[in-house]
Order: sequence, then structure tokens, then C-alpha cells
Amino acid sequence: MRYAFLILLSLILSGCQLIPEISHQPVVHNPFPQLTKIAIAPFFNLSTEPTVDGRQFALAYFNELQLVQGYELIPIGVVEKTIEIYKISLDNPDEVRKLAQILGADAIVIGAVTDFTPFYPPRCGMQVEWYAANPCFHTIPPGYGLPWGTREEEFIPAPLVLESEMALARAQLKTQTPAYTPPVVEPPDQTPDRMPAPDPQAQPSAEGELMSHQEPCATDTDGADGIAGSGGAIAVELPPNWPDARAFVPAPPCAIPAQCQPTNEPVLRHTKTYNGQDSSFTEALASYYSFTDDARFGGWQSYLQRSDDFIRFCCHLHIYEMLSARGGAGESRVVWRWSKDR
Repeated sequence: MRYAFLILLSLILSGCQLIPEISHQPVVHNPFPQLTKIAIAPFFNLSTEPTVDGRQFALAYFNELQLVQGYELIPIGVVEKTIEIYKISLDNPDEVRKLAQILGADAIVIGAVTDFTPFYPPRCGMQVEWYAANPCFHTIPPGYGLPWGTREEEFIPAPLVLESEMALARAQLKTQTPAYTPPVVEPPDQTPDRMPAPDPQAQPSAEGELMSHQEPCATDTDGADGIAGSGGAIAVELPPNWPDARAFVPAPPCAIPAQCQPTNEPVLRHTKTYNGQDSSFTEALASYYSFTDDARFGGWQSYLQRSDDFIRFCCHLHIYEMLSARGGAGESRVVWRWSKDR
């Protein structure tokens, strides 16, 4: 045993690379079996860069999503031909859902490039929404499917915890926001010269309506006339659609399917902007490059110079973040690497 240890120590000190390097590759999978067959439409260009090709982004997203286990993708050419034949406009959810139903897809991906610059340091912003063919599928928030309430909860990354808490807070505040109708703003050439005189018979102003909605909703069982007493307990009645943290944990199966409540909201949504100068982005890019067999010269830094590679990695990172935030992260794959100098 002593001689074996000395031999191993001598090999390490001599620089012989006979011991492989162990790396862990992040892995994601499809966490939603009901969303398996996916179609991807060409992306919209909402950026100020006129050279953005929406089909290039869709192909990059297609190539990265098909590497994720659990997805079956419809070719983009078939999607484009169907849009042309049926004259479908992708500017409203009903038309998008109609396209998914014609294609026989479980969901269709509608993406938009919100920011892009191909010059160093490159920058790319994307907003991607998945619309289910079934209108009864509601939005899946970040944090759904993560191991909340278990011993593994402490291993949930802090950014995912924050994103989940923000998603829950937005959904809760949405039920408490007073009703608001934005005023109609006319173009300058159609604006009247003077504002009309106020009508004394008109309804209360928006400010008055806001104040009426801001009255406290708590009730006191011991106080008089609904005013809290000195020692009475305050009972708070939550609205029937109040979201709570239990929505993050998948519900058990039911003997009778739930009643359908149609919605026009996307089932998945993820928005992110990537910057080639961000250290966390370049670290993820270096890791991504290390698990590829790219024989081109330049290493991972060259991906920041080539727009097609940069776009594809942004799509890869976008998909990984969206799925891992909803329970799609699996156990990392262990990779043994042998040095080329051995």
C-alpha cells in the first residue's frame, strides 16, 4: 500500500496526466409531459438592429431545444408553410392557438428579439412565450415543480428562489390592484383646443375610485360597525383567486378532471437580456464550449465574435433558465476528461 501511494504521488509530481479530470455537465429535460410536441415560429424583430433575422433565431432555438430530452419538434419549414397557406397572423393568441391546432402541436413558441448588437461586446435580448393548443392550460410560474418543503429545498439556487418569490408576489398583487382604465390619448393633430367642462352628473373620478378600493378589507368580529376594537382579533378574508405558495407544488391527481377556465395567457414565458461582458455569461459560455467538440480555432472567446454561435448559445441559455426554473433541471452528467498530453 505504501509503495502504491508513493508511485501515485510521483506520477502527480512528475506532471504525468494519467488521472482524468472530472467535469459536471448541467442537464435539463422536459418537465411537462403534456407539452411534448412543439412548433417554433420565426421570431419577431423588436430591436433597433435592422439586420436581425427572425428565422435565424428560430432555427437556433430549434436546434437547442431538440437537444433537450422529452421534446418532439415540428420543422420550421412546415410551420412557415402552414402560416402561408392558412394566412395566419401571429399578433394575437387566438391565431397562435389556431396555428398550433392545425399543426397538431401541444404548444407553439412565439419569440421576439428585443435587443441585439453583433459587435463586441455582443448583446442579445429575447422574450419567448409558449402558447398551448389547449386553452385550458394556464401559465406555469417560475418555481413550479421545485423541491419546496423538502430537504432539497436548501439547494435551490438563490436566483431561482428570488424569481419564484417575485412571480408569486406579482400574482398576489394582481388580485389587489384597483381597477384602472387608461385614458385615451389622441394624436396631437386631433387633440381639441380646450378640455371640455366637467359634467356634474359624471361618475366619481379615477382618484375617488382608487380611494374606495384602498379601504381596509379586514373585519373585526368583536368591534362595532366593522371597526377594529381595542382587543378584538382581525380576520382577513382573502379573495377566491388569491395565489399562494402551494401553487408551486404539483397537485395530486383528481378522479374528475378540473373544469376548464380558458385563458389567452402563454403557458410559459421567459424574458432575458445577455451581455458578452457579463462575467456570469462568459463563465456559462466557457462551460458550454468545454462540452462541445468544436475544432475551430479561438476557443469560447470566438463565440463572442461570431453572431451565429453567439445567438445559438443565447438560445441554449434561455431554454436552460426557463426549464430549470420550473423543475426541469436533472442530475448533472459526469464527464471524464483525459489530457491530450498524456
